[in-house]
Amino acid sequence: MRSSRARLPLAGLILLGLTCCGAAAAPAAVRVVFFIGDGVGTAHWTAALFSTDSLAVGRLPVVGLVDTRADPDLVTDSAAAASALATGHSTRNGRISMDRAGGLLETVLEVAEGRGRATGLVVTCSLTHATPAAFAAHVTDREEQAEIAVQMAGAGIEVMLGGGLRWFDGERRRDGRDLLTPLRRTHRFVSDAPGLRGLDLTGTDRLLGLFAVEHMEPAPTREPTLPEMTDAALAVLDHDPDGFFLMVEGSQPDWRAHDHEPLEAVAAEVIDFDRAVARALEFRRRRPDLLVVVTADHETGGLAVVAGQGGRPEAGYVTGGHTAALVPLFAIGPGAERFAGIHTNEEIGRLLLAAVRR
Repeated sequence: MRSSRARLPLAGLILLGLTCCGAAAAPAAVRVVFFIGDGVGTAHWTAALFSTDSLAVGRLPVVGLVDTRADPDLVTDSAAAASALATGHSTRNGRISMDRAGGLLETVLEVAEGRGRATGLVVTCSLTHATPAAFAAHVTDREEQAEIAVQMAGAGIEVMLGGGLRWFDGERRRDGRDLLTPLRRTHRFVSDAPGLRGLDLTGTDRLLGLFAVEHMEPAPTREPTLPEMTDAALAVLDHDPDGFFLMVEGSQPDWRAHDHEPLEAVAAEVIDFDRAVARALEFRRRRPDLLVVVTADHETGGLAVVAGQGGRPEAGYVTGGHTAALVPLFAIGPGAERFAGIHTNEEIGRLLLAAVRR
């Protein structure tokens, strides 16, 4: 983990002298947590609220809406949407942080790494899935998960938690390439919830958790939970005095809506996601300089909450795919006011890039 602190007495004296002479101080630490609820539109939040009566996002004072369209499509997929959020540039469906001409688009995670800040990805799907991939890899097709894993393993990311063991384990990869062994030399490695809970995170600067061969189990039976993984990531990343960028995805509300599952299943996923947001807000009590932004990559299902038998809320769907509906955004922290109003997804990406460049 990188640090801007001087390690030699001479360097410290020089720094002190420059400060006394009025030289510009080193940039302050920047801490950003970006939450993406995959497929989560207004009705998904409604389902969660009707199930729990109180949501952590309700404590975020800045509210906005995001236009999720891809280039040139009205309805985006997760790859194009996440790429826009990660890079500040709109692209075509299926691409992972590459423009329409095949050029690489620098991501907010890469900018943070380049500035010496710690970075992390926390998801409930495979780490190589479209949304996390867009922050740490560049491919023309989101299905190139073997290549995404190679790029992700070499990206210098301090914390990676989620599923996807099959893409890192040489015994499971078709090409036999072992990405896991080198990562275990540089990162503390855990493969189950008890292992994560038993870690001494005070002495952990790099953490890799692969909790499923492919995707993690659905909520509420998922182990570890998204809040637990978020807690662990924040504890590790906070060791870097230069700050950090963390992306947390609630990956599976999208799948519940694709499959037209009952409202209770949708609500369980969004509540798990919202509880992860609550952990970030608890962390913010100690670190009030933390910027927290919560949004979605797109809406899934055209979900509506309707009155069923006996007036009980039920799910109504208009499609098994994504829609072009605007999705809500919530924010708190330094610069949060810039996220208010209606923005395109690429504008949100540019605001995130500006935040980590402060």
